[in-house]
Amino acid sequence: MRFFRDLSLSAFTAGFVAVLVGFTSSVALVFQAAQAFGATPAQITSWMWALGLGVGLCCLVPSLWLRKPVMVAWSTPGAAVLASAGMAGSFTMPEAVGAFLVCAALITLCGVTGWFEKLMDRIPMEIASALLAGVLARFGLQAFGAAQTALGMVLAMLAAYLLGRRLLPRYAVVLTLLVGVAWAAASGKMEWSRVQWELALPVFTAPQFTWQAFVSLALPLFVVTMASQNMPGVAVIRATGYELPVSRLVSMTGIASLLLAPFGGYALNFSAITAAICMGPEAHEDKDKRYTAAVVCGAMYMVIGIFGAVVTGLLIAFPQELVLAIAGLALLGSIGSGLAGALRDETHREAALITFLVTLSGVVIAGVGSAFWGVAAGVVALFVQKYGRRGS
Repeated sequence: MRFFRDLSLSAFTAGFVAVLVGFTSSVALVFQAAQAFGATPAQITSWMWALGLGVGLCCLVPSLWLRKPVMVAWSTPGAAVLASAGMAGSFTMPEAVGAFLVCAALITLCGVTGWFEKLMDRIPMEIASALLAGVLARFGLQAFGAAQTALGMVLAMLAAYLLGRRLLPRYAVVLTLLVGVAWAAASGKMEWSRVQWELALPVFTAPQFTWQAFVSLALPLFVVTMASQNMPGVAVIRATGYELPVSRLVSMTGIASLLLAPFGGYALNFSAITAAICMGPEAHEDKDKRYTAAVVCGAMYMVIGIFGAVVTGLLIAFPQELVLAIAGLALLGSIGSGLAGALRDETHREAALITFLVTLSGVVIAGVGSAFWGVAAGVVALFVQKYGRRGS
């Protein structure tokens, strides 16, 4: 099979790191969101079953079909919106499921009509690259910020990364991860007690549609998913040089969310952070073979869905500092490429820099994250510069 011929150790590691980073950075929010709607332990496990299988299949199948990396994730800011609105509004699980279905229908509509892709086509590549750099730079900062609480481990991982880049560049991230795990295990920071040996089973919840849930849950979930997840996700795709059928893939995530919503699959979307890990040169030196990293990522997410609590415990066992450090170091190349692409054209440089800084700030306005506001600020700056000069 071609996949196994194309697969490399670096691609496998990139897929694993993507799962490690994506899962551990957001699973707590998913739990909080489920609990905000009064979910039982069985329903919480069902959420992980639905999200794991949904993400896994949406990464694995199109990546194998297109031979290009297609990276999908569940909506992390969406989980935050749900957790906040759920605790404030006393919504029931059936009302939440109804809102999930409405949100999924809106995402599918954006994909089928091509509206979202047409919008992204009008954004200059420099702005998209600046958006990518701003989104990823926060992880680079967090990697070195982790040294405040785990100085030895972060320094050891940094040394492994630098030596790896010089001696074995294809396996630099592999060596860095191994050094981090070894350090954490030797220092007793691996929390093996979190592992619980049980499988996940789906639990169906019949939807209930109310206008309160539509306004408070469905619309905010849709907005943050499209603005804070799909928009930077497309920016990563284009900044790394891949041409993917964006509208069809958006439709795919919407349909998958429709099918999985009654089981807890609240919203699937393009990923940005983990996509950069699997689409960058660290995943594979051959751009045409990086799809294998996305396939590995998808397969691992499917295992998470099937084995639920077991894999959840294993991934959460890693100390937070290790996750932050490996994410930041694995993304250094992508951050550099994003900044280079953003600043290469002098006519777009200031607008791109504004996009980068606003995105990096992490500002949240009206529940919408900095990725959207970074693009908005950059586009406005570019408009003023371009049309102001012409009229002067």
